[in-house]
Amino acid sequence: MKFLIRLIINAVALGLTFWIVDLCWNGEVLPLLIIALIFGVVNALVRPLIAILTCPLVILTLGLFLVIINAIMLWLTIWISQAIGFGFTCVPDFFWNLILGSIVLSIISGVATALIKDDNE
Repeated sequence: MKFLIRLIINAVALGLTFWIVDLCWNGEVLPLLIIALIFGVVNALVRPLIAILTCPLVILTLGLFLVIINAIMLWLTIWISQAIGFGFTCVPDFFWNLILGSIVLSIISGVATALIKDDNE
């Protein structure tokens, strides 16, 4: 049940992010769950590795490099989703759209996670 709730939160956060920031999303809602699943897998497998490898940069920039890492994860999710044919018309090549998208996604996910408490807390 927690997995489904997290998946829906990710899907809503990604949908709002794609709607607010122009990231070549075609507007289809049904593939959004698959995109959210891809985003979860990318964040679970790739993000920790990149965060460890770039730890000195994160420390040097006082955590601001995490925005770049989030943008890379967003770009990777969009690239994989577009490669398998889910929900995107192109891969955005505009770096600032990805940066803005990662900031918006972080804010929306943070608010949604704060509103929905875990059973463990």
